Amino acid sequence: MANSNRRRVPGVTVYRRGKKWSYTIYGEPDILTGKRDRINAGGFDSEDSAWASALRKHAEIDRGRKVKPSTRTVEQFLTEWLGSVKHSLKPSAYENYSTNVAAYIIPKIGHRKLQDISVPVLNAFYVHLLEAGRVKTDGNGRMYEYWRDHRTLRNGLGPTPTELSKACGTSYQAAKEAVCRYRRGRVPAEYLTGLSPKSVRNVHRLLHRALSDAVAWDYLVFNPAEHASLPRERRRGRSIPQPWSVEELAQWLRRAQEDRFAGMWVLAATTGMRRSELLGVRRDSLDLGAGTLTIDETLISVAGRAEESDGKTEAGVRTVSLDAFTIAALRRHLAMLDVERQAFGPAYAAGGWLFVWENGQRPHPDTVTGMFNRLVDAADSRRIGLHDVRHTYSTLSLDSGIEPKILSDRVGHSNPTVTFQIYAHRSTGRDRTAAEIIGRLIEEAVSGSEGTAPEAC
Repeated sequence: MANSNRRRVPGVTVYRRGKKWSYTIYGEPDILTGKRDRINAGGFDSEDSAWASALRKHAEIDRGRKVKPSTRTVEQFLTEWLGSVKHSLKPSAYENYSTNVAAYIIPKIGHRKLQDISVPVLNAFYVHLLEAGRVKTDGNGRMYEYWRDHRTLRNGLGPTPTELSKACGTSYQAAKEAVCRYRRGRVPAEYLTGLSPKSVRNVHRLLHRALSDAVAWDYLVFNPAEHASLPRERRRGRSIPQPWSVEELAQWLRRAQEDRFAGMWVLAATTGMRRSELLGVRRDSLDLGAGTLTIDETLISVAGRAEESDGKTEAGVRTVSLDAFTIAALRRHLAMLDVERQAFGPAYAAGGWLFVWENGQRPHPDTVTGMFNRLVDAADSRRIGLHDVRHTYSTLSLDSGIEPKILSDRVGHSNPTVTFQIYAHRSTGRDRTAAEIIGRLIEEAVSGSEGTAPEAC
């Protein structure tokens, strides 16, 4: 006969069903619905055997967390997870997460049960991504191959955008931009079938966070991403562009000063501001009398859309000093804006942004990158990316003896090892010397020699 004391074990019930015995173990009430989770088992020949099994199972639950078997797939979980974290992420982060889930994770392991995802599965998945994970087709490579094979047409100008678009199955706009690139000598980089190590790490970080939440939600007992091995970073044999020297920077800036956005290019060169920060500056953030600029808003590109953001990090919100060279360039820029605003009248956009088109509208971030590239080509400068102007500024600053702490404040850097130092000792005006040194250095280089640059495409 079963011991009657066992029938007083909280959360455990043993009962007869026909000729067999069964038990039910009740879990803690759900925090939202109040409903209890239940574990049922039956088919026992006697009440004693049902109690013995029930008490063993109850002890297992007491010793550690118990996750019920589930048929939930990775795709089902990630769909639920993305919906739950969407409003806690910046739009750009959510877009990146959604893209990585749809492009890389679901096609390969989305059909598998979530509880079947183990460390070896993730290890194999990361190796696959590194070796053959790329899903985008090489449209740029196809267009360049066709253009190269037909470049003798039209006295060396090659196919027209319409011909290129039709032959390669791309949009007219993509073909038009490609033709302009190829005529300027910008050829596509080597197409790789696998993702870059950085992209694989991004997928891993996403899975690590998602699976950590799966553990917290009682979908998994542990997070397999904790112990997964990321593939070793392999050398691809591709050179990383080096920042410009001050002479190279001056060569580009002399040409850039002829552009309507000359003030923006000077500001990028003398402060190392990010593209998103340059497009986020408002006129009222600029105090030319005090020689300062407050950086607290950004405009970023999210899946091809321009969206406002509150910056990359907390350290990105900052006030920087401006040198005399930059102040003069910005005064000229403001004078131009005043004329344009008066000409457009009520039709002028009311955003109050500093770097805008003639009607007051801001350019798209990707458009700014295209303008930069065209100016580089027009100046016949060594080709680097727009973000490399930021690296150029930082390199020139360090080479000129600027204190790393002051430089960190000026460019808005933040990392785990110096976060407290940056937040606790933000410089206030101490970067004035840094602004003047670099501004003078660039100004002297720009005015030192005038050259005639070829026209842009």
